Amino acid sequence: MNLNHLYYFRTLAKEQHYTRAAHILNITQPSLSHAINALEKELNVKLFEKIGRNARLTKEGELFCRYVIQSLDMLDEGRRVVGEVSGMAGGYIDIGYIYTLGSHFIPQNMSDYMKENEGKNIRFSFGQGTTEQMIEELKKGTYDLVFSSYKEGEDRLNFTPVVEEELVLITPKGHPLAEKEAVDLAKTTDYPYIMFSRKSGLRPFINKLFAEVKAQPFIAYEGEEDSSVAGLVAAGLGISIVPRIPILETMEVVTIPIKRPEIKRYIYLVTQKDKYLSPIVEDFIGFIKSRHQM
Repeated sequence: MNLNHLYYFRTLAKEQHYTRAAHILNITQPSLSHAINALEKELNVKLFEKIGRNARLTKEGELFCRYVIQSLDMLDEGRRVVGEVSGMAGGYIDIGYIYTLGSHFIPQNMSDYMKENEGKNIRFSFGQGTTEQMIEELKKGTYDLVFSSYKEGEDRLNFTPVVEEELVLITPKGHPLAEKEAVDLAKTTDYPYIMFSRKSGLRPFINKLFAEVKAQPFIAYEGEEDSSVAGLVAAGLGISIVPRIPILETMEVVTIPIKRPEIKRYIYLVTQKDKYLSPIVEDFIGFIKSRHQM
């Protein structure tokens, strides 16, 4: 089976259009048609239904496509690993992180690392989301490492605390709590809360804080990303507990320290146990641990 034909098949399956797929592959449309015909002849099944220049996978084609994508992804990963294992001249580092780290922690550490490794061909790719999303993508192999909250029950992952993250109460300007120098969470539940969604690693942590003070907040709204939560607070729709991030200084909110309960909240560097990591990824992890490991 011709390997190029499998790459052609994957591209056509994604684009579902012969002309567009041929353009992406930088081949002629007849060459693409010939490759697909050769695959169909070898497998003795019809892989696509051709509708003009459009191409729709048949039932057999959909089944075959799942295996092709998995196989080519593994092959691409193998090429990447072999290309990097020869030394520390450079390579790719795929990083995922939770939303709260995007404005300072990630950019600052990337900048400092690249200054220390000037001249090396190092490329980063980034993704962000909730802790749950980042952990799932890490386990799928999308990322080499992620920065997230701790998640219970993940025995196949390494969680290394790298930074303590301060949590604060935020209110709209002019709110009754806005003049407080510090707050007891038990005395804030008279006001509606804007809470992080259940997919966020912060949500179970904040739930535990209220459990400690034996209080139950009224949740009026939920948000997934810190700036959107702060935006809802600025609009006067409630109060919230969020990490102290630089963007708060630019928004119409008041930031108030929390005096009770005592809060120790950490961000973790997370990797898979017993998974091969390229030399450049290992070097970057060492860099982070040398600067931040607690």
